[in-house]
Amino acid sequence: QVQLVESGGGSVQSGESLRLSCAASGFLFNDYAIGWFRQAPGKEREGVSCISSSGRSDTNPYYADSVKGRFTISTNNAKNTVYLQMNSLKPEDTGVYYCAVDDDNSGRRMCISTNRGSYFWGQGTQVTVSS
Repeated sequence: QVQLVESGGGSVQSGESLRLSCAASGFLFNDYAIGWFRQAPGKEREGVSCISSSGRSDTNPYYADSVKGRFTISTNNAKNTVYLQMNSLKPEDTGVYYCAVDDDNSGRRMCISTNRGSYFWGQGTQVTVSS
């Protein structure tokens, strides 16, 4: 079975950095897309950054416009772990961050699609950024 465990969240001030980790098991990164989503109170869950092992370079990895230039997604395939380096954090980055996987080959499609019934989700990790 697929299992995802996030870690690395916390409370920071504006301008500081955090690195989130997602330890995965039960699947091979070569066969799945994996990404980070976040949800703030009263808002829908949004795709932050998603990556697949294959796909067009202009769509993979995908970053939401609000985090481009500040966040970086990376993977360690040997450890089946995905990371999200978050720099220059802003209060609007506050929310619960979730790791997810899907049997897709497009990071962009995974992040922007609203049809997420097939996704596997982690438990989430809280990120709070104060001004």
